[in-house]
Amino acid sequence: MPNKKSKTVNLKLISFLWKAFASLLILVFLFLTSIKIGLWGKLPETIELENPKTKLASEIYSNNGEILGKIFYQENRTNSEFEDIPVFLKEALIATEDERFFNHSGIDGKALVRAISRLGKDGGGSTITQQLAKNLFHQQARSKTNRIIQKFKEWILAIQIEKRYTKDEIILMYFNTVPYGNSYGIKSAAKTYFNKNTKDLKIEEAAVLVGMLKANTTYNPIRNPKNSQRRRNIVLSQMLKNDYLDQNQYDSLKNLPLITDYNFTDHNTGIATYFRSYLSQWLKNWTKTYEAETGVKYNIYDDGLKIYTTIDPKLQAFAERAVSNHMSKLQEQFYKETKRRRRDPWYTENQFGNPVYDPKYPDRMIKRSHRYRSLKKKYSDTDSINYYLNLPVPMKLFSWNGDIDTMLSPLDSVKYIKQILHTGFMSFEPQTGHIKAWVGGINHKHFQYDHVNKKATRQVGSTFKPLVYARGLDDDKLEPCEMESTGPVIVEYDNGKEWSPSNSGEVPETVTFYEGLQKSINTVTARVMKRLGPNSADIVKQTASKMGIDDSKFEPYPSICLGTMDISVFEMVSAYGTFVNEGTWVEPIFITKIEDKNGNILAEFTPKKDEALRKQTAYTICKMLEKVTMAGGTGSRLRRNYKLPNNVSIGGKTGTTQNNSDGWFMGITPNLVSGCWVGAEERNVHFSNTAYGQGANMALPIFGEYMEQVFLDETIKLGRGEFKAPEESFSIQLDCQKYDSLQNSQSNPNFSEIQDELF
Repeated sequence: MPNKKSKTVNLKLISFLWKAFASLLILVFLFLTSIKIGLWGKLPETIELENPKTKLASEIYSNNGEILGKIFYQENRTNSEFEDIPVFLKEALIATEDERFFNHSGIDGKALVRAISRLGKDGGGSTITQQLAKNLFHQQARSKTNRIIQKFKEWILAIQIEKRYTKDEIILMYFNTVPYGNSYGIKSAAKTYFNKNTKDLKIEEAAVLVGMLKANTTYNPIRNPKNSQRRRNIVLSQMLKNDYLDQNQYDSLKNLPLITDYNFTDHNTGIATYFRSYLSQWLKNWTKTYEAETGVKYNIYDDGLKIYTTIDPKLQAFAERAVSNHMSKLQEQFYKETKRRRRDPWYTENQFGNPVYDPKYPDRMIKRSHRYRSLKKKYSDTDSINYYLNLPVPMKLFSWNGDIDTMLSPLDSVKYIKQILHTGFMSFEPQTGHIKAWVGGINHKHFQYDHVNKKATRQVGSTFKPLVYARGLDDDKLEPCEMESTGPVIVEYDNGKEWSPSNSGEVPETVTFYEGLQKSINTVTARVMKRLGPNSADIVKQTASKMGIDDSKFEPYPSICLGTMDISVFEMVSAYGTFVNEGTWVEPIFITKIEDKNGNILAEFTPKKDEALRKQTAYTICKMLEKVTMAGGTGSRLRRNYKLPNNVSIGGKTGTTQNNSDGWFMGITPNLVSGCWVGAEERNVHFSNTAYGQGANMALPIFGEYMEQVFLDETIKLGRGEFKAPEESFSIQLDCQKYDSLQNSQSNPNFSEIQDELF
């Protein structure tokens, strides 16, 4: 009876256990089904699995296919192609993260049991596929309960991923989505930590990046190099264990030092920072236009657009180097002049237009600042506001010797910042319209205002004079070799009003128009305006408009011939390109095409064109600008101070505005036109000495250093050759000896010529 009773109890126990097990299976099944149907949060649709949506940084390419930079908001993510992933990188990942990757269908039962039984001490149970599911479709769960539910979701997604993708595709998607701090994907990580393309990684470098997957910060090779090296060697040992390395390879690799080439990427680092910033804003407007036209919306931060630009990385680097070299020296000149004068360099103008020291300038400037507005909201009394404006606080300031960490009051910081000189430089190929270099300022981290684009206008001074001469030549109102007085001149306009300019310094009594432009004599330019008639301002405006300058910036006064209006570097370079391009204006462009992440072309760009001048007029201006850079010209130091070839055509024009507030230089060669502006943020801040404040000292050296580097690089074909003369008949005489002989013969006709006229 006891045995029978015991047997009955055992049968009941077994039955109970089977029922419990079956119930557990049913519960698990129901639980998994509830997850799958979305009771615990919606799972991605199948189409999402087949077309995973990840945030991809847009990539900006130079004209030779190099990446200039990326546009991203929070995630610097760029996808790799499968052929870019080295075999040893895949092997390192599998050996370290999922040894039985090729033998499971998304869930590794053996690894899962081990992880549960050992509480994760011998490694986790997640497969690469599960990690991919987590990377693609989930943010990190905040609670343990949510993490458990998320884990089940990952299992379901892992199985679905394995059904839809090959193992190689899973590996590629994993490497494209895995986070490395602010960098996402192996391509970005390789560039960030080793400054390499993924395919160029070495085995030991690949091991470092795979090792980081366990904990980005703990095993970061920059922040924690010792931890990173130890983790790298663990990855190498796993590769040895799984027969991806032999003993000799492992022994040599594990003893290598950890060598990195950190290439931190943000919007303030790298090449062409100002251009990239301007491009980002331009692209935002373009996406709105594109959406309005096509109904398709793109996000420049997330959708992985590929933007192909005209920027030449060599020329861009030359331009940035020239700006850095010259502006650091010019700033030192400015500080020395201020020190000698023992007075801050801010001025206002008296009734005669002369500079007068302005001690209240810093107070006016501080009232424009965000700090002042914040203090005004917080405190109603002036004493409290002034107290905090004069209270030293920690701050980081720009200097040409590196950032300065200091304690300074907001008012003193304004005094420091307002004395810093800025610049804008642009260079383009006038025949194609392709912009080759764009330097919008001296340091994008500290000063983000771009001084190149059309909205960044400053008074252009004498750089505008060639446009006046061009209209005079086009209308047959002058000859380059014709003599003209430099004395006082009165130009009438607007029904009897008069304008009379003066010259800067002593000039000869009479000069040729060649010399008038070469020496930048104001009265000679005014005489050109006088020859154009009482509507000369409108006539010149018409020509300038055809040459790419916004005519709304012009006022109907003849004084515009001296460059009294504000124009951008972009527009001035564009206009000078017309001279080189045989009278045809070609709009400067900076993008050739835009593609989506799959390489489909969304837009292609070609420049606008306009016939602005006669060919002989354009060529004549080029020859006149050539003389500006020769002995006696305002730009003569270009050939004197810089190593420029004698067998190439180079022309230019200096520009200096009222009280040395703005310094300009425009430089032309047969197929490369460049322009540069230099000045302080506010016109009230400037050199007092014209020897320092003139365009020949402020701006010309940037062009000079830039072209020096261009000519030294024989692989660069731009800038070389001679200005192209028109092939058709040429009515303008450029040889002044021949012109004088012709004039003499016309003024002293011989007897036979008189006979012909009489009979």
